[in-house]
Amino acid sequence: MEDTRDLAERTPRSERKRRDSYGMFDGYDIDSCSEESTSSSSSDDSEDEVVPSIPASLPIIKNNGQVYTYPDGKAGMATCEMCGMVGVRDAFYSKTKRFCSVSCSRSYSSNSKKASILARLQGKPPTKKAKVLQKQPLMAKLAAYAQYQASQQNQAKSKAVTPAESFDWGQYICSNNTAGAPVSCFKHAPMGKCWGDIEEGVRIEVINTDTNLSTKVYWIAEIIKLAGFKALLRYEGFDGDNSKDFWCNLCIPEVHPVGWCASSSKPLVPPKSIQHKYSNWKAFLVKRLTGTKTLPPDFSSLVHENMQFPFKKLMRVEVVDKNYLCRTRVALVEEVIGGRLRLVYEESEDNSDDFWCHMFSPLIHNIGWSRSIGHRFKRSDVSKKMEGQSDAPPQYFQKVKDVDQSGEWFKEGMKLEAIDPLNLSTICAATVRKVLADGYLMIGIDGSEAVDGSDWFCYHSMSPSIFPVGFCEINSIELTPPRGYAKLPFKWFDYLREMGSVAAPVKLFNKEVPNHGFRLGMKLEAVDLMEPRLVCVATVTRIVHRLLRIHFDGWEDEYDQWVDCESPDLYPVGWCQLTGYQLQPPASQSNREMSQSVPKQKKKAPQYKGQKKKRKIPVGRRPFSEAGRRRSSFSGDEEQSPPPYPAQGPARPRTHLHQMHKSESLLRMKEEPTEVDEFTFSQGTSDQESNGSGSYYIKQEP
Repeated sequence: MEDTRDLAERTPRSERKRRDSYGMFDGYDIDSCSEESTSSSSSDDSEDEVVPSIPASLPIIKNNGQVYTYPDGKAGMATCEMCGMVGVRDAFYSKTKRFCSVSCSRSYSSNSKKASILARLQGKPPTKKAKVLQKQPLMAKLAAYAQYQASQQNQAKSKAVTPAESFDWGQYICSNNTAGAPVSCFKHAPMGKCWGDIEEGVRIEVINTDTNLSTKVYWIAEIIKLAGFKALLRYEGFDGDNSKDFWCNLCIPEVHPVGWCASSSKPLVPPKSIQHKYSNWKAFLVKRLTGTKTLPPDFSSLVHENMQFPFKKLMRVEVVDKNYLCRTRVALVEEVIGGRLRLVYEESEDNSDDFWCHMFSPLIHNIGWSRSIGHRFKRSDVSKKMEGQSDAPPQYFQKVKDVDQSGEWFKEGMKLEAIDPLNLSTICAATVRKVLADGYLMIGIDGSEAVDGSDWFCYHSMSPSIFPVGFCEINSIELTPPRGYAKLPFKWFDYLREMGSVAAPVKLFNKEVPNHGFRLGMKLEAVDLMEPRLVCVATVTRIVHRLLRIHFDGWEDEYDQWVDCESPDLYPVGWCQLTGYQLQPPASQSNREMSQSVPKQKKKAPQYKGQKKKRKIPVGRRPFSEAGRRRSSFSGDEEQSPPPYPAQGPARPRTHLHQMHKSESLLRMKEEPTEVDEFTFSQGTSDQESNGSGSYYIKQEP
């Protein structure tokens, strides 16, 4: 017996603990958890120390003709405990201001843990102090402090890009009793094609925050409500009690399928609020979980794979020129966040001339695309590539549907309806201005075009943003007639006869309607395409076949935009949190009231960080006419910007960055039949892929 007892004492505690198939400790030994966690967490508690003080007053120090005055220690100076650098406390990292940078904090933590482990091996009490590896000389300290002083003005100027407070999607959805669009609606988003059967009722293992234990423990939770990537969770055992419900992004590393704790030797401990409810928690879990669903075992690896994107920094692409929509320019990839690219035009000297879009956007193409289809292109003044630059491969870009242009096809002068690229809340009367190769068309908005065609926009013939004549009337959408057109109400038949034009054949348009899954009132995160660096809280307010009307929460309807259901500029709730992108919250009531007291033309969106960019496309008032048309060559490269525009007439106020007065020319179409071909959509086969079962059933072990 003594030998057996001695052997048991010599056996490490961790080896003597046995966990069942759910990862629970036999007998639910809370004390053993506490003892183990106390020792394991002692080395991590390094952020609670008091910042060491420095002399109360430091002399004036001169260096290279510059005079630097250190304020006293109590006035806000601090010393980095890792590298020894002295600087202003407010510029230091972390709440305790003990380190000058993230790297110093991590290095200190790493050295501290190593020292603690070494002390334990040597039988010494663990120490929380780590040696300072090096002390910077006085000149380095002075230079650092001088750099901080010099950067104060720059920081004041850059307040516009300071991240806003995080937006609480969960509270917003619950308080408004709304639903988030399912992740499966967004094929371009991470997990969009492999979300599977994740739904309400699925069980997962998450961190248990309702505990007094100092170590990290887990418990099983049920999905009560889903909104995009985010889920409202309830710990198993609370039943109808929602007092401890919480929202969680399902794609974070702390979310696991049921069974992960057992396979990873992690403690599965019930919340303290309900510890008294059951004496045998193992039997409770076996009974409760048998036959329920959980996440697939490879869920975390799928998330990781879906967060990998092919585009890399310094890849070269062709992208639309945001100042002259009729042409493209070469740009370099500067950032990649969640599949969104920050592109810097190649000739930008300070990287400030940039443009945001998704990697699947129809606005970007591989190098050489413009020349291949006859699109207008601005040749760069940069003579050769810089080191590290490369052309993005053609297979990285979204493919368009092949079309047959040999038979009946679009011709110059044909009329259609199109979403105005400079005011996405409107669908306007438009004209085919040039037919390019591979199914691409140059489209001009009637009555608002520049004489030289600088604001013509390139749409593919299969684009969901162009429609046949009569589409708006059939679907009760307000059509914006040509600017200055006096014969109201607008009738397509009369307009075509007056202009001597014909409507583009209905059969040439894209009429496929996928089973996209969007419903009225669904919440999502949407790009403000008039300021494409912003991703905002938004709502689906109308659905017309595959066309969605997106409303930005907290703002007037004039800021709405029409987008396709498969647009890469729409994302599920929680996408910004998952990718680290800044989400713009809804405008508050006070901000709306304040903006309403300002004249409409001077309104600014108060939650937008930074100054709005104004469009630089001055446009004449007169409608485009064949008689006064000035020809330009759009087939080859151009060395310079387009020629100057006519001086007469105000610029076209077609942007929802600055509110517009509603013109009398805006027409609500009446229920009178038109004398054009009726355009009807045919319900196409769903493009949603069958992903199979994305969840697994939990079976009771024998």
